[in-house]
Amino acid sequence: RRDPALQLMRRALARGARDAAAIRAADIPLDRAFRAACEQNACGYFGRCWACPPDAGGIDELILRLNGYDRAVVFRTVRPLADAYDAEGMRAAAVAHNRLVRRIQKSAARRFPDCLALGAGGCHGCKACAKPEGLPCRHPDRQLLSLEACGISVAELAARCGLPYGAGKDTVTYFGIVLF
Repeated sequence: RRDPALQLMRRALARGARDAAAIRAADIPLDRAFRAACEQNACGYFGRCWACPPDAGGIDELILRLNGYDRAVVFRTVRPLADAYDAEGMRAAAVAHNRLVRRIQKSAARRFPDCLALGAGGCHGCKACAKPEGLPCRHPDRQLLSLEACGISVAELAARCGLPYGAGKDTVTYFGIVLF
């Protein structure tokens, strides 16, 4: 059979990823400090999104879950911004990125039903998360945890995969991963 990682990389690239690479799951750099950044609300989603801490699950539980996979495909998207302060452009890019992550996950699930996909911070599966309203997640099937919420060092992951971490002035880069 053909290499599933290569197939997923090709799908990611065909659907809009700038780059993609395969990595052994054991080589994914895990560091609890990245979860601590979530807990300090570095991105503004702490406690405001069902897929973010504290509701994303305990860090030890998530690391154990990641360690249950053999391989992963890592990919990144790059989108232009009006300027470095273009929050609306960053959000639109994150929504588009996580849409791509979900498509790649759906493709991987045909062969690996228990695959796990992680995307950009803040799930972006709904126009507005139900969490601030005190309601349950409207679409748990679309929910995406972020790489950082799972303790992944994205900069180190990019380096290990040979992928650039950024893309230059007035751009935003997001990373996604599908483990199988």
